[in-house]
Amino acid sequence: MSAVAGTFFLTDSYERTAEVSELSDMLGTLPESWQHALGEETGKPYFKELAEFVEQERERVRVFPPRDEVFAALHATPYDEVKVLVLGQDPYHGHGQGHGLCFSVRPGVPTPPSLRNIYKELREDLGHPVPDNGYLMPWAEQGVLLLNAVLTVREGEANSHKNKGWEAFTDAVIRAVSEREDPAVFVLWGNYAKKKLPLIDTEKHVVVQGAHPSPLSAKKFLGSRPFSQIDAAIAAQGHTAIDWRIPDIGSV
Repeated sequence: MSAVAGTFFLTDSYERTAEVSELSDMLGTLPESWQHALGEETGKPYFKELAEFVEQERERVRVFPPRDEVFAALHATPYDEVKVLVLGQDPYHGHGQGHGLCFSVRPGVPTPPSLRNIYKELREDLGHPVPDNGYLMPWAEQGVLLLNAVLTVREGEANSHKNKGWEAFTDAVIRAVSEREDPAVFVLWGNYAKKKLPLIDTEKHVVVQGAHPSPLSAKKFLGSRPFSQIDAAIAAQGHTAIDWRIPDIGSV
């Protein structure tokens, strides 16, 4: 057994090749709060293969988000502080957009269409003004885990890292939150996210389902009042409320 990043351990069968070194780097970026919940998962062979695939991709093409932001959602929302889990699909594939939180973009990047619809619904549902940016870190810091099912993507190619292993890893994240004693709210927008329902203990947790906020399904999403449903569930679970307001860039 050999230590990896001071916390994870790999079996002797994992030789110190360049690929395993890259795997170690990925493992080392996981925050301590998630290590116990996901330690066994990240030691499985599929994760090694996934890490090698992502690094090979980075050698050939541009991959988003950068290495240090792949696990940004887990960094921003510690395991024992998750109140709400919002599931996305894969990162934005435009330059400078995705930074590891689903639906969110960096400050200064135009708000994408799906997030604009989320903001419209937030305004209609709770009366909060539409902000001038799409940076959702304030939600993440209050316990909203903004998790994509796939954590990397090629520039300009949506779903290009689908079925390479990320789904197994993020399924483990969903199961880990579901297995906690502390209840949470799972938000599943669209058919892709709804397929994850079997991973969730619905007797313990609340699931808010609805159409995806994409312009393609916005008519069904708008008016669904998901934020009111989430707030009611959070209150019933005894958790402190989420302040869904996103400050304007000029006011920060």
